[in-house]
Amino acid sequence: MDDLRELYQATILDHNRDPRNFGALETANRSARGDNPVCGDKLVVYLEIDDDDRVTDVRFDGKGCAISTASASLMTEFVKGRKRQEIDETFEQFHELVTGNPGEKVDGEGLGKLAVFSGVREYPVRVKCATLCWHTLRSAMSGGDEVVRTES
Repeated sequence: MDDLRELYQATILDHNRDPRNFGALETANRSARGDNPVCGDKLVVYLEIDDDDRVTDVRFDGKGCAISTASASLMTEFVKGRKRQEIDETFEQFHELVTGNPGEKVDGEGLGKLAVFSGVREYPVRVKCATLCWHTLRSAMSGGDEVVRTES
């Protein structure tokens, strides 16, 4: 468990300091905004989706806490080149990973580096930080034009 915690911390710090796929995407054909007022996270997810429903490029822009920034960075790495169905399935698995019971065994099979976010389940207030980018991604994929909010 300590190894996973160290990996979690190192990965969060790395992707917060040097977020991948950060900045606007001029060729985007879809985008959505996300807002987590509790933590102050605000982001825009930009997508370029082809006619086959595959994400050919993805970027994000905005500001947020370390968990929010790292989650968006890792999410963009994961979804690039994947189709909507696989992304939706991964979202469900990721959401279950971060919202599950802290005492239960974590199954991160198939999530790759995203599995490091299993530590978030120990801090329920941080779940919204880790999932904001995913909800915003899904809104962008669906062509949503409303701001995705973590609070109603």
